[in-house]
Amino acid sequence: MSESLKVISGSDDIAALMHDIGRRARAAARALAITPEGIKTQALNEAAAALRANKAAILAANAEDVAEARRNGQAASYIDRLALDESRVEAIAASVEAVAALPDPVGRTLATFTRPNGLVIERVATPLGVVGVIFESRPNVTADAGALCLKAGNAAILRTGSDSFRSASAIAAAMAFGITAAGLPAEAMQLVPTREREAVGLMLGGLGGNLDVIVPRGGKSLVARVQAEARVPVFAHLDGICHVYVHAAADLAMAQTVVLNAKMRRTGICGAAETLLVDRACAATHLAPLVTMLLDAGCAVRGDAATQAVDARVTPASEEDWRTEYLDAIIAVRVVDGLDDAMAHIDTYGSHHTESILTEDAAAAARFLAEVDSAIVVHNASTQFADGGEFGFGAEIGIATGRMHARGPVGVEQLTSFNYRVHGSGQTRP
Repeated sequence: MSESLKVISGSDDIAALMHDIGRRARAAARALAITPEGIKTQALNEAAAALRANKAAILAANAEDVAEARRNGQAASYIDRLALDESRVEAIAASVEAVAALPDPVGRTLATFTRPNGLVIERVATPLGVVGVIFESRPNVTADAGALCLKAGNAAILRTGSDSFRSASAIAAAMAFGITAAGLPAEAMQLVPTREREAVGLMLGGLGGNLDVIVPRGGKSLVARVQAEARVPVFAHLDGICHVYVHAAADLAMAQTVVLNAKMRRTGICGAAETLLVDRACAATHLAPLVTMLLDAGCAVRGDAATQAVDARVTPASEEDWRTEYLDAIIAVRVVDGLDDAMAHIDTYGSHHTESILTEDAAAAARFLAEVDSAIVVHNASTQFADGGEFGFGAEIGIATGRMHARGPVGVEQLTSFNYRVHGSGQTRP
């Protein structure tokens, strides 16, 4: 464990520490930018091995975090995001290995063209530099973010929330051991060694010009603060208000399977469905089975008048329900008047994250995919595929819902920029 992982408190000490972390990260980023692919791959494989070797220590640290979260009255969905077990630690290690196996995104020639004067111009992928990741309860983000940044030639500065501090520290220590075993600087991935909120403000200020991009992963208040205060570019989504639209031509059996998975597989992830829209043209046959299925699975249903009419257990939906990311076993259900009404609802209330249409009508699906302005749009599949690993990215650093640079799962390719390399033979400009 590097010295920068020692726990620090006190305003002056925190400011000095954070700026030192920024300087160390900048130096590490310069080294990583020219590190050969084989060394980066080796470092990540060593990190995965270290995670497995230190599984007991990671689980012990996580048990303390979970116990504290329970004492603090955190919701079951929050505990689920925080908790680790042997299978989840193995999944974290496997994810690091998956990132290691990805092609190196740095140095790719994205385009080549020759000008009439003979200049040959290449657009070549380059690292972003130093990436700051501010996250809350998910300890796996420590490894995923560190691995993705390293593979893309970036240094990472990671700031975890208080509830996952012990878990993230144990994961970071294991990752650092593997990274240094391959000869790379431990500063390639640094965990901010304090729970003090001041550290977040210092990161948003850019650490004296040493931070190039911020990625927030957490609740609405965190992401809103980052977007409002950051002096560096931000990859972020504000909410995961994901919709499933059961179109008039949806197969009922498929709809039941997909809707149940989209809502209940893991309710606390950003790709979980929060609103179900059912076409009025199929409501007579599809609405009651879908609502009953959700209720019987332990999901609370908040619905419009048509939805309340099919089951007495449905409670009325308010205007706020259409705008709510529950991250829990709760769903809002509404009957809509066709495709245009469904898309209008999504446009009004959605967060541009992930939306799914269930239909056997190819023309309706094509319109939905083309016209819904979300980062991920799905046909006949669960919204819970909104995940970098499921996209073949190995992992993700987050889901970006903006429209600039990166959108959707942010993997290694999205963690690069580019420059233009111009090759001449003595040309001068007239």
